[in-house]
Amino acid sequence: MELGMVGLGKMGAFMVERLVRGGHRVVGYDRDAGAVARVVSVGAEGADSLAILAGKLGKPRAIWIMVPSGAPVDETIAALLPHLAKDDTIIDGGNSNYKDTQRRGATLKAQGYQFVDVGTSGGVWGLKEGYSMMIGGDKPAVERLRPLFETLAPGKELGWGHVGPSGAGHFVKMVHNGIEYGMMQAYAEGFAILKKKKEYPLDMHQVSEIWRTGSVVRSWLLDLLSLALKDNPEMGGIAPYVSDSGEGRWTVAEAIDLDVPAPVITLSLLQRLTSRDTDSYSDKLLSAMRNQFGGHAIKTEPKK
Repeated sequence: MELGMVGLGKMGAFMVERLVRGGHRVVGYDRDAGAVARVVSVGAEGADSLAILAGKLGKPRAIWIMVPSGAPVDETIAALLPHLAKDDTIIDGGNSNYKDTQRRGATLKAQGYQFVDVGTSGGVWGLKEGYSMMIGGDKPAVERLRPLFETLAPGKELGWGHVGPSGAGHFVKMVHNGIEYGMMQAYAEGFAILKKKKEYPLDMHQVSEIWRTGSVVRSWLLDLLSLALKDNPEMGGIAPYVSDSGEGRWTVAEAIDLDVPAPVITLSLLQRLTSRDTDSYSDKLLSAMRNQFGGHAIKTEPKK
């Protein structure tokens, strides 16, 4: 199957490479010519404009966009539409707010286009491990794209699924990220408690390795935390500043709207906000974990 990919940041580029390895033809576009060159080097075709990208794809086209949520998604769709035809499919694989996705889906459907939302998890590890995908949209459109999902996923029937109509994929991914906030916060706080106990000169990396096997708290996040502790047990050079990309806030707001108590997710979000004013080992661990699983930038401490 062939696909156009718009937005070739780390995750988008790795997805392109996995698709190419799986035998799919991919045409990539990004405003950064260097990003286009990188996907061409792994077997994709490049385009230096959206018009050229659309022109290289056979009808009905499928174009996957991986750009930041909000206005960039609307702007990309608006720029694409003059080059598309009815029944072409636009896929939003970024972290859009599901309410925006519902709006976009309804508008595009009325204009004769297909719109599929794919909440995508896997970060920079997806190239090797595969991506978890939570998919929303009309069933026929999702089924037509099945070969792509089967290639990107950890297995043909593993780690992905059509969860409902337009917006459902991004809604499920939003809650997924809220849960992630809580899990990461619990790990970070636990290791901060261990480190604070001066009576025992505990090796943080050793503890993480013990817990990785057989323990009820084992997880992929713990695997990544162990890697971070092995490389930098004191979290040296990492500023205790933890970013949030929006999904945690949206999850908390949704919990309030639905009258669902979500104290752990809410407090983990608030802790990220307080991290911007404190010097906390646990917050450094959170920042290191985000870098491990998603390649998110680490804010470094100024040299003294």
